[in-house]
Amino acid sequence: MTDALPTPFGPLLARIADALERLAPPPPAAPDFAGARLFRHEPATGAFTPAPDYPLSLDLLVGIDRQKARFVENLRRFAVGLPSNHVLLWGVRGTGKSSVTKAAFMALAEAYPDLKLVEVDRDEVAALPPLFDLLRARAERFVVLCDDLSFEDGAAAAKALKSALEGGVSGPPENVLFVATSNRRHLMPRDHVESQGAIAAAENAEEEMSVSDRFGLWIGFPPMDQDTYLGAIHAYAERFGLSAPDLDRRALQWSTQRGGRSGRVAWQFVRDLAGELGVKLPT
Repeated sequence: MTDALPTPFGPLLARIADALERLAPPPPAAPDFAGARLFRHEPATGAFTPAPDYPLSLDLLVGIDRQKARFVENLRRFAVGLPSNHVLLWGVRGTGKSSVTKAAFMALAEAYPDLKLVEVDRDEVAALPPLFDLLRARAERFVVLCDDLSFEDGAAAAKALKSALEGGVSGPPENVLFVATSNRRHLMPRDHVESQGAIAAAENAEEEMSVSDRFGLWIGFPPMDQDTYLGAIHAYAERFGLSAPDLDRRALQWSTQRGGRSGRVAWQFVRDLAGELGVKLPT
């Protein structure tokens, strides 16, 4: 039996393969998490952009002691490798949901240097499964934060998030804790597309609502009452050395003009007062 004759196209195919290999972009460099604690993920480029440390300390967030304690304990368990739950912080806007996440993270990152926080945009939920797969191979432990999460794009975004949290056949990453904030407990979109028909709309609603079940820890943030709001004002004023003879009256007037009381409104009033008094605050 004679050996097969070499094909005349062999050298040509080899040259083409070599040329394509030279033209192919090099593999992306491994992300460097050593230079910062907080990062923002850009799915389009795969970059992790470092961000400055969050400036507000956890003790400045008043009126939400129960919420802080529950979140910190869950985060501490995650940091030391104990079982923990993904977290949904839901409730009235401006009540400190995102601030609790970042301030608690900064408090624990001092003791656990491998702890990192990666913020993702709510419009990039579809990029979460590949992000989780990338982080899975890392030695660090990651808090992935999505602020103001809701499924305006419908069931497709909900399915992507469920896929990320469940982890497919390999399971969810042990070194990733997902934290989402939302004004709505069930993450429902503000508007439903009626043209889908009743059956399709009901199925999509079920898909979107079922995502909430993937969060093992729900923490609610109710509206601030007047005493808690003024307590926040006084805590800020004492911390930063601010004084005004009519502090309470001005603070209440400010909240009336803003249409409500919240931690965010309190901080904005304090910033205005500090600017008036010529006192610098953390940015």
